[in-house]
Amino acid sequence: MLTTAVLDCLFFFFLIATLLGQSYGLNVGQSQSTSLSRRKFVESSTIFGVVTLSPRGATATSSSIADRLDSDILKQPPITAGTKFNGHENLYFPDYMAGEWDAIQTLVSTKAPLGLKFIGGPNGSLDVAQKTMDEQAKRLNEQVKLKLRFVETNFGVVEDRAFNLRSRLDAFAGKSVVASVNYADVKESNRASVVAAGGKEDDPLTTTLVYFKGPAAQKTFVISHGQDPLDRDEWSGYELDRSIFALTNNNIAPPVTTDTEVIYSLSKVGGDRVEGKLRLAGYLNPQSDSLYFEAQNRAVSITDYTLSLKRSDSN
Repeated sequence: MLTTAVLDCLFFFFLIATLLGQSYGLNVGQSQSTSLSRRKFVESSTIFGVVTLSPRGATATSSSIADRLDSDILKQPPITAGTKFNGHENLYFPDYMAGEWDAIQTLVSTKAPLGLKFIGGPNGSLDVAQKTMDEQAKRLNEQVKLKLRFVETNFGVVEDRAFNLRSRLDAFAGKSVVASVNYADVKESNRASVVAAGGKEDDPLTTTLVYFKGPAAQKTFVISHGQDPLDRDEWSGYELDRSIFALTNNNIAPPVTTDTEVIYSLSKVGGDRVEGKLRLAGYLNPQSDSLYFEAQNRAVSITDYTLSLKRSDSN
């Protein structure tokens, strides 16, 4: 039986993971995938009518990124980080995304494609799962508003992850919860390589390090990314983010690792608006989840949102 102190510690981890997951990517918005991802634990079918459970099924998926927005059976993308060896890898958005945006994200559906068995944190705690589900229940159909920024670089338009991550986390929490966000150098994306290749000193990198005002920190790496060819003003892309959450006080609780795929589908609407969809797919991680091998690299939680962006400087 887990003690109250341990449960509270675990819930703190997963609440932070939930906020981060909700605010991923173009994340303008909302509660994240509830289902099974032990780290997210989720809004379950007992709470949301839109939450659906399905048995373990086929593993085939389409090669098109856009099609991954429609399938409930998703396999974790292969790791691509480090395959180019240029030191400035990134997910590049269409040119029309450059600039600052007033964004709204609305949760429309949450699914647990492998069943509720996988909910409950690293050790499958139903107490932790229930606390997280209760928190998530408050966000269904809620519109979360925040600012987002995308930067034009010599390599293409990229997300300003440091700016956006702070904006998302504070917006989802409803208050200022972030003490600092900084970029971190890794082999796949580092300042020296960016500058050597013709980039700027302030170009966004792909790895971020967040310190919260509470006793916690989180480091996020992009371990896979890709995109479909731009079709006029329609664009789809994805990235697979690995986040490590750790307490920064004297608590001996081990770090928690989560893997979340962020799938975007964007459509330019006139000169100052973009509409789209955002899907968050949660996968189990061998370092944190006892049911990792049983999940067989399939998404255990899928959460869908609508996106609406308007240029901040537009009327």
